[in-house]
Amino acid sequence: MARLVLAKYLIFIASLYSCLSDDDHEMEEFLKREYSLSKPYQAIGVSGSSHWELMGDTMVTTDHVRLTPDVQSKQGAVWSRIPCNLKDWELQVHFKIHGQGKKNLNGDGLAVWYTKERMQKGPVFGNKDFFTGLGVFVDTYPNEEKHIERIFPYVLAMVGNGTIGYDHERDGRPTELGGCNAMVRNLKHDTFLFIRYVRRRLTVMIDIDGQHEWRDCLDIPGVRLPQGYYFGASAITGDLSDNHDLISMKLYQLTVLRSKQEEDEEDEVTIPSVDNMELLIRMSSIAIFFTVLFSMLGLFLLIVVGLVVYSHWNESRRKRFY
Repeated sequence: MARLVLAKYLIFIASLYSCLSDDDHEMEEFLKREYSLSKPYQAIGVSGSSHWELMGDTMVTTDHVRLTPDVQSKQGAVWSRIPCNLKDWELQVHFKIHGQGKKNLNGDGLAVWYTKERMQKGPVFGNKDFFTGLGVFVDTYPNEEKHIERIFPYVLAMVGNGTIGYDHERDGRPTELGGCNAMVRNLKHDTFLFIRYVRRRLTVMIDIDGQHEWRDCLDIPGVRLPQGYYFGASAITGDLSDNHDLISMKLYQLTVLRSKQEEDEEDEVTIPSVDNMELLIRMSSIAIFFTVLFSMLGLFLLIVVGLVVYSHWNESRRKRFY
């Protein structure tokens, strides 16, 4: 137990140090149009000169790129043709999820990718399983029956190295880096997803309240992603469905000043990984355990209080007959 507490403390210190380091290093951002997707969607998926390629049931309109319609058993994706060789970057995704289904009668969600593979259909929100790289998922349907501490829709992130599978039945819990609930369905205002990767730190934020303010979702230091992977977005429907619309994906290059010593100490990353990943998963499992434990204790306490109140009421009722 002492080791777990110490390790958790070290992760907190590393996270705090990384935050301070980012603040101390001024960053400038530049829109990279060759990696961005926005209106007007000229010749997407039609011409070889386009920077983006369509897959599956994806349809392009004047207002959006619809990854799936609100129809059962559909999947679609859009992928960049150009590998990204930026070291530090920021991706802003403008999307919309809407449909006829009522709460928890819709599905399944969409994903934003930065992976080695591209244009491969599969069960992970329309992309292949055992992927290599980063996936950020907007999961709109709970597959696991008991969700005590999680409210859907839910945003989570996962880093895969080609040998790690996404656990669909458990909604990706065993491999998630972190996440947050995000009520994104059937909203009249715009919804955005923000993904930043800088100095081997992954930050995800959301803007879903119509206030034009970013809200923290997850912030993980020690994330190692290779350069030269592809950006993409995908979605899937099953027995339940939704319209999954992609309005824009805008990639910004971040210029971060590094000292010569920092440049020399940064090793080239060839395989995606996360520092202390086993500890993060263990901490997540422990949090679930204590949530279930305290819920059961709370239920037990309510039952005891109810029995005591009933006993007193029953005793008072009997005394009235004497």
